[in-house]
Amino acid sequence: MLSAGAINFMTPPRSEFHVDINEDGMNAVAALAEVSGLSKQRVKQAMQRGAVWLSHGGACRRIRRATKTLRPGDALDFYYDEAVLLSEPPASLLIADEGEYSLWYKPYGVLSQGSKWGDHCTVSRWAEQHLTPQRPSYIIHRLDRAATGLILIGHTKKAAVALSGLFASREIEKCYRVLVHGAFPETPMPYTINTAIEGRASTTHVTPIAYDAQQNRSLLSVHIETGRKHQIRRHLSEMGYAVVGDRLYGSGDDKEDLQLTACHLAFDCPLNGKPRCYRLADEYLPRL
Repeated sequence: MLSAGAINFMTPPRSEFHVDINEDGMNAVAALAEVSGLSKQRVKQAMQRGAVWLSHGGACRRIRRATKTLRPGDALDFYYDEAVLLSEPPASLLIADEGEYSLWYKPYGVLSQGSKWGDHCTVSRWAEQHLTPQRPSYIIHRLDRAATGLILIGHTKKAAVALSGLFASREIEKCYRVLVHGAFPETPMPYTINTAIEGRASTTHVTPIAYDAQQNRSLLSVHIETGRKHQIRRHLSEMGYAVVGDRLYGSGDDKEDLQLTACHLAFDCPLNGKPRCYRLADEYLPRL
């Protein structure tokens, strides 16, 4: 037997379902199909795409196996969002496979991190499904959904913790190629922006590469010391040089997607001490 707050056979496009299991041998797919009114095939797809969570004894995790057998005391949470589950992510590109971690090119629209509604549109889930041999994936750092470029994915907890530590201690060199509106000031040295973001110290260094007077756009190389949310976009917009394609901090009139790409990562590998330096090919970079 299972219990739930309500059974709705006219499932809205965005719904949440909770099921308490109080009988041995219950099947997750059958239980969720009953409580949601969705077909078992639709439930299976939602499970594979990360929309189903299993709780037991205070622990909570995603479950994906349609054959998962439940025990008394288990609880299922099903976060059904039709738009999310029907989304198909563009392919992420493997740049380097280092065994315990890998480096990927994240295209526009791919997420760094999933939500309770699913994770199939994330670069980490793409890595899990497309690496050979297959390995688990752990998030190390993030890029905005609208941004593109290099992102590291851990494949062991040890590697993920070690690499996350490098980001936290600012021991990873991160550079970006950015296209902005306006004529950015020419300077022989990087222009440093130290404006705090949400009360936290934030440092961005900007070096102009080229300017196109006809388009009134500047191509910039940007290096950040800190990694605040939307740091580059906010700092440049506040200076009057909105990133092309920025629909949040710009005018919203651009036809292009966000022209901000993480193009360079360099660090000493915390697992073996060897220097690592990765650069993205020019074909993936913004240009005038």
